Amino acid sequence: MLRGLVLFLLLANGLYFAWSHNLLAAYGLAPAQQSEPQRMEQQLHPEMVVLLPPHSADAPPAPVAVAASAPAEPTECLTAGLFDMARGTTLAQALATALPTGTWSMEESVEPGRWIVYMGRYPNADMVDRKKAELRGMRVKYEAPPSAMEPGLSLGGFDNEAAATKLLGEVTQHGVRTARVVQEHPEVRGMQLRLPAVDAAMKARLDTLKSALGGKALRACAG
Repeated sequence: MLRGLVLFLLLANGLYFAWSHNLLAAYGLAPAQQSEPQRMEQQLHPEMVVLLPPHSADAPPAPVAVAASAPAEPTECLTAGLFDMARGTTLAQALATALPTGTWSMEESVEPGRWIVYMGRYPNADMVDRKKAELRGMRVKYEAPPSAMEPGLSLGGFDNEAAATKLLGEVTQHGVRTARVVQEHPEVRGMQLRLPAVDAAMKARLDTLKSALGGKALRACAG
């Protein structure tokens, strides 16, 4: 009985070996093929597949070098004027030669008239000092007038006559008796130079235009 079981097992193993290695295929006995040739046909350029080392997919991208831009040079807005038409035309011609187009402009402008509350004109400086002492006693503020009105005193200057007249009434109530409203200069129309973005290089060029500016100083733009 035992010998028969051993022989049966040897025969069964031999048959399985022959079947699994396609030795019985001629008799129609062979295992099913586990292949999918259609997937191989669907591959596109398999030779381009590259195996990455472990963890390379999680590695951060290499930093990209970015060229640092130089900080912008500081600029300022400058203006000068007023210039009469003749002087403004001459200056514009000089600017067109010395500065790039678009870096300057000549604009029509109006300088309003100016009125001051004025005391004087006095015969000498001693009289001016005496009037200053009187005004300090009345607690009225004063300042030097325009050079053309020396020797004298200004109690305030305004762009309109009404404001000057109002101040005159106020100082009169404090005891001032000899002050009056005087027009320092009338309204002036002309041309004004505007330089919106002046850097150090442009300032050096502007130094060569002092004669064309006719003694007018460059100053910061209002506002």
